[in-house]
Amino acid sequence: MSDLVTGDAVVLGLRPARLPSRALAILLDLLVYLTGYLLISIGLTLATASLDPAAQAAVSVASFLLVLVGIPIAVETLSHGRSLGKLACGLRVVRDDGGPIRFRHALVRGAMGVVELLATFGAIACIASLVSARGRRLGDVFAGALVVRERVPGTRVMPVPPPPPWLAGRFSGLDLSAVPDGLWLAIRQYLTRMNQLDPQVGAAMAVRLADDLVARTGAPPPVGVPAPAFLMAVVHERQSRDAARAFGAGHGVPAVPGAVAGLPGASAGMPPAWGHPAPGAYAPAAVPHSGQPAPAPLAGGTPAAPAPAAPAAPAPTRPATGFAPPA
Repeated sequence: MSDLVTGDAVVLGLRPARLPSRALAILLDLLVYLTGYLLISIGLTLATASLDPAAQAAVSVASFLLVLVGIPIAVETLSHGRSLGKLACGLRVVRDDGGPIRFRHALVRGAMGVVELLATFGAIACIASLVSARGRRLGDVFAGALVVRERVPGTRVMPVPPPPPWLAGRFSGLDLSAVPDGLWLAIRQYLTRMNQLDPQVGAAMAVRLADDLVARTGAPPPVGVPAPAFLMAVVHERQSRDAARAFGAGHGVPAVPGAVAGLPGASAGMPPAWGHPAPGAYAPAAVPHSGQPAPAPLAGGTPAAPAPAAPAAPAPTRPATGFAPPA
């Protein structure tokens, strides 16, 4: 992998082409160009049979430069670095900053190719490509270009586990505009690999990511919600918003399976050690405006005297970060 940096300080992960694939692409190109040169030479020889030897030599040199130098330069310029051989091998010529090449890049490469590839039968190009860290020949160095692989093995993207049913849709009012993409990427990588981590290390990482997310959103951390479950729910909320923007308000991320109306539901995709919040933590029982529960009527229809209110339990203390680190 080549870490090329653009003018906007963006790191490009490109795979430079090595000598075997480049040599195969050049052989395919030379096979096509030499076949065309041979056919054109036969036609020109028949057409210029009546000319003097000097004129025939001039026509031969012109046809050589046109077919073996001019046409490759034109093909690379018009195709933005993809000749027939490179297209067959999945290669492409790009600039050092990752952009498409222009005529001057193709011209320098073609001019140096006469010496590197044709005059020395590719010996100089092979030595330069073996010595170079990115497999470049002299024409690439002078032109400021690089041959990269366009077809790379695809990697399987692991889906983010769904949040528990009792957290689905609970963060719909959270402001996620200040969360950077780097933090989203770190959270996604943790959620897709959390089952492969050591429990203590994974729990500490989840607490750290959850604290960073709370600091970016400016909202207080939820009470009684484990850090991994909080990360799942927020990522699910962001995916729902992205889907709504892309496909309309009626489309979104499907609801978490296993949620039953009126029941707390099982925490799908969560290890048993995370647990559930205390009953009534998010949905307290409805009480009248007086603050006392409504008295139940007796059998004769006379309402019973209200029961004395139980003393309020002291609020549990929690760390300043909002999420308790693992024991």
